[in-house]
Amino acid sequence: MSISNARKWGSLAVCCLANLLIAIDMTVLHLAMPRLLEDLQPSASEFLWISDVYGFALAGLLITMGNLGDRIGRKKLLLIGSAVFGCASVLTAFAPSPELLIAARALLGVSAATLMPSTLSLLRNVFTDPKERTAAIGLWSGVVILGFGAGPVIAGSLLAEFWWGSVFLVNVPVVLVILVAGALVLPESRNPAPHRLDPLSVLLSVAGMVGVVYAVKEIAYQGFDRPDVLVAVVVGIGGLGLFLRRQSTLAQPLVDVRLFRQRAFSATVGTTMIAMFAQLAMSLAFAQYFQLVAGWSPLQAGLAGLPGMAGALVGGVLAGVGVQRLGRGPTVAVGLALSALGFGWIAQVGVVLDYPYLVVGMVVSGTGLALTLTVATDTVLATVPKQRAGAASAISETATELGGALGIAILGTVLGAVYRGALNLPAGVPAEAVAPIRDSLGSATVTAAGLPAQLGGPVLETARESFVTGMQVTMYCSAGLGALLAVSALFTLRGLPKVIEEPTETPVPAAT
Repeated sequence: MSISNARKWGSLAVCCLANLLIAIDMTVLHLAMPRLLEDLQPSASEFLWISDVYGFALAGLLITMGNLGDRIGRKKLLLIGSAVFGCASVLTAFAPSPELLIAARALLGVSAATLMPSTLSLLRNVFTDPKERTAAIGLWSGVVILGFGAGPVIAGSLLAEFWWGSVFLVNVPVVLVILVAGALVLPESRNPAPHRLDPLSVLLSVAGMVGVVYAVKEIAYQGFDRPDVLVAVVVGIGGLGLFLRRQSTLAQPLVDVRLFRQRAFSATVGTTMIAMFAQLAMSLAFAQYFQLVAGWSPLQAGLAGLPGMAGALVGGVLAGVGVQRLGRGPTVAVGLALSALGFGWIAQVGVVLDYPYLVVGMVVSGTGLALTLTVATDTVLATVPKQRAGAASAISETATELGGALGIAILGTVLGAVYRGALNLPAGVPAEAVAPIRDSLGSATVTAAGLPAQLGGPVLETARESFVTGMQVTMYCSAGLGALLAVSALFTLRGLPKVIEEPTETPVPAAT
């Protein structure tokens, strides 16, 4: 069935809106947390679940929801997920207790897991022309990255006037637009020969992904030597191992592991994971740097990140041009090299903020990230038959989630270790104040405010200097990783055609 150009680009607008919704929702909670803590007064355990349950539900269900969209229809799943997302946003905004807030955030995560693979798989089926598809995914990628920057700005503006729940009510009018416009312009698509969902595979994928993401988050903030972390590691690695083993034996698997025999597919999934590894760690460091080192308000800190988002939009638009002129592998390599250059530039940051200097690094790294992710995502989708686009989209999004979680955990741990090693506390600091000062810059800032001025000032100064040192080391690590990956991409993605022909339903030989 042919689709008019107006309907194609209308579908792209709806898909971009849906993913913009998810990107913004991932960031607004962090700024709302101080007000939320004051209002609901959750326990330490409840606080962690409020922060993390959204990500757990999202990561755990991506693969299942991608396959469900292939089975029942991507448009149908997107509209159902959007409606649930809107309802869950209202429940989150007006949650009267920590327990209900946790439940509402979990429901938000479940509905987000329906949206992410649905948007990509719809684009895969709507844009059958390779050049148009690359351009569409470029815009989709840029808008998503823009959402990560817009979230803090929107949240900061609302929190200046309203209560913490207002940051979630922003979702409601966007959901209404998606429902109306989606019902009118989105074409339905599904796998004409849908695979049966294997319940055990679903259980293993959820247990494996949630276990890994939980372990990574907890190791980053609490360390490895806790029983629940050890259990999560065993459940996560064991669950994913059993899941992959089962997929290789099923006639109709959730994840066709044979796809990873294709160099194009496996290399681009790996590139996506590592690119997000460095990017989210940088975002976390910047959030602290602007507020706790430069002393800016949450709204100012949110606005400060917008140049990087503008660079991402440029990179997304240029991706298609890069593929046509340079080829897929070289374009990914250029994107990774730009990211590495941007990280290396940002690594020169000091305690005294030079914002115009930072803008250059943010724009360069943002452009590089969008180039990389656009071409990688387009390549993943192009190498699978469009009937299985939902499952392929879920794999791509899962790589993004895992890469981001691992980056925050590993590079965040590096930053924390360097921070503690560089601290040079002045004499006379009370013994009970040493531990919170060494814990993090945020704790040090609060602790220093309660000390006498002759101690508080030097403590805050050394804490800020130590954090900046840790941030510099983290950026150098990210730059080195990006440079190595850029060189690797020239080999792992070599020979890929600029235009990938439509694959058949069985893109690789069956396992023997």
